[in-house]
Amino acid sequence: MKDEDSRYEAVRSRDARFDGEFFFAVETTGVYCRPSCPAVTPKRHNVRFFPTAAAAQGSGFRACRRCRPDAVPGSAAWDVRADVAGRAMRLIGDGIVDREGVAGLAARLGYSARQVQRQLTAELGAGPVALARAQRAHTARVLLQTTGLPITQVAFAAGFASVRQFNDTIRAVYARTPTELRADAPRAGRPAGRTAAPSAGIPLRLAHRGPYHATTVFDLLAEEAVPGVEEVTGPPGDRLYRRTLRLPHGSAVAAVAERAPASGRGGATHPGGWLDARLHLTDLRDLTTAVQRLRRLFDLDADPYAVDARLGADPRLAPLVAARPGLRSPGAADPGELAVRALAGPGRAAELVRRYGKTLDAPSGGLTHLFPEPAVLAGAEPGGALGALTTALADGALRMDAGADRDEAYRALRDLPGLDARTAAVIRTRALADPDVAPPGAELPDTWRPWRSYALRHLRAAGEPDPR
Repeated sequence: MKDEDSRYEAVRSRDARFDGEFFFAVETTGVYCRPSCPAVTPKRHNVRFFPTAAAAQGSGFRACRRCRPDAVPGSAAWDVRADVAGRAMRLIGDGIVDREGVAGLAARLGYSARQVQRQLTAELGAGPVALARAQRAHTARVLLQTTGLPITQVAFAAGFASVRQFNDTIRAVYARTPTELRADAPRAGRPAGRTAAPSAGIPLRLAHRGPYHATTVFDLLAEEAVPGVEEVTGPPGDRLYRRTLRLPHGSAVAAVAERAPASGRGGATHPGGWLDARLHLTDLRDLTTAVQRLRRLFDLDADPYAVDARLGADPRLAPLVAARPGLRSPGAADPGELAVRALAGPGRAAELVRRYGKTLDAPSGGLTHLFPEPAVLAGAEPGGALGALTTALADGALRMDAGADRDEAYRALRDLPGLDARTAAVIRTRALADPDVAPPGAELPDTWRPWRSYALRHLRAAGEPDPR
């Protein structure tokens, strides 16, 4: 959708497939929207297109109140792309600019701050500060409309440096004061009182693009669940996945529902919309980071239309794609944890949690621990393949954060003693969220590129062995 005439046709047809892939703004109203906005289609000569919400905001447009363009799924490009822009967008989503500034972002990418600013502005229409600002505004809206926190606490929890900066940003982005924005919340989502957030958690809608085959994702999570850190409860079609999260400022307990919210009933495939979730955070500054890590775990920013179109054209995969539209390739909420689990296996991982995991201040159902940090494991069990892996993670020789270079990380994995090629491929697929990984030694059709990870997920969901 690179040419503007094609984008305008998507706007005219209110095509939700492109929500998050681009935004359009209307010069006569000063509002920017997602492509599927239900409002009357503006005339072509009044429309401008932007690659990001931050670019639209930087040009003086405010968010539409009807379609809430800040709540769309993320662009699938940032999950797929391995270049600087893709890595930068994943890091910004993880909150790096808020925590470490532009200098910290640039250092992680291996470029100067000026180079990062220039490249992101040229490609995305906004630099890292503007992109982080747009993200803070969205976080603030969620907190204002789903919790009873005092507005001052919302400002700092969302990552703003001052209440004045917070007020100015909310007015610029939403054309509302924070108090007015809170009053605009749907009645069902309004907080019951000022103390609602700590006890009830923060309800969230984790948006996804197109169909979402929830059954396969929840089946995998149930199969892999490590006791104390994760649990899956309820019958198939109506399951609840819960897990603990270690975050930059504290910890969290996250819950995500399998049930399709649009129908109110369980089902294999969500036709489009969102997953219902709830977060209990010890520090509200971690909200954005926690949301992004859940999005990566559940592969919510994927483009199922592109994946299904490519794989569905293959005779072997066509019936599998038809049986499971919108199948996802789950990632990881914590890449380092996933790497340790892939190497150790489920039984050993559970033992590591019991022996070295940090105990929660108060158990939450079956959740009792945080998964042990690499530095703790490296100090407790320094020998063998596990010791080599955790030491590399702890000292930074192996980087697998949201902005890691996949090729560099994979080479570092392969250099570790005792870590075989198949385990490294699993880690690359899950921890590094690479959509195009083949099993070692397997010759897969080129027509499956760049979605070989999804092709393998289809084969496994159908009970077929991996190609060799």
